[in-house]
Amino acid sequence: MKNILYILTLILLVSCNNIENKKVDLNNTNKKDVVKTKPFPDLKPNRYNVAFLIMDGTFNTELTAPFDIFQHTIFRENIKAMNVFTVANTDQAITTFEGMRLLPDYNYVTDSLPKIDILVVPSAEHHLDTDLEDKAMIDFVKQIDKEAQFVTSHCDGAFVLAEAGLLNNKVSTTFPSDIDKMRQRYPDLDIKKDVLFVHDGKYITSAGGAKSFEAALYLCEYLYGKEITQSLAGGLVIDWDLNTIPHLIVD
Repeated sequence: MKNILYILTLILLVSCNNIENKKVDLNNTNKKDVVKTKPFPDLKPNRYNVAFLIMDGTFNTELTAPFDIFQHTIFRENIKAMNVFTVANTDQAITTFEGMRLLPDYNYVTDSLPKIDILVVPSAEHHLDTDLEDKAMIDFVKQIDKEAQFVTSHCDGAFVLAEAGLLNNKVSTTFPSDIDKMRQRYPDLDIKKDVLFVHDGKYITSAGGAKSFEAALYLCEYLYGKEITQSLAGGLVIDWDLNTIPHLIVD
């Protein structure tokens, strides 16, 4: 009887130790660092890749207006639609001028980027001063310009294009009250007043604000024709007639 009790005691001790060891192993597993893979947008093939350059202080409208127009191309048939995504110099959320927090899709400093067909430069709070001293950002714009089919700016985003040298020997425009400032900083550039956007070569610069819709719709009409563009405008309840909009197209 004593032998039987001794054997049962040993079995219980061994079982308890196994359970305790398993608990320790589970605890150790939970403490291991988990490698997280950064999620990237699902870019569909045979589309234009459209990158929006964002940073702290980006103005909402100059970002969201063209983003809305271009993103809606995926709902139209028989066209080469657009993949839209954001790029910044950080993996952390940026905060727009109006306080919206946005997580960039790509970090142009560290990530491998897809080929960018269209670069959009919305205006940001410091596009007239400290942003123009950001060498990495200006170099990024220069690099993308080499292969991009179009480079567009809204409002003071034109200052970034000018600082990168992209508007040399081109006609452009910017936010109406900042035209004189742009002329003073870049006296050799041809900067137009009294137009909402200018298209010269592969560069489209716009006055910005709510008129960013018009510049984006113009690019769509250039790429897809009037019927598709009327459909895109109608889907966002925008009256679109290129003939009624003050603009300049440089042949």
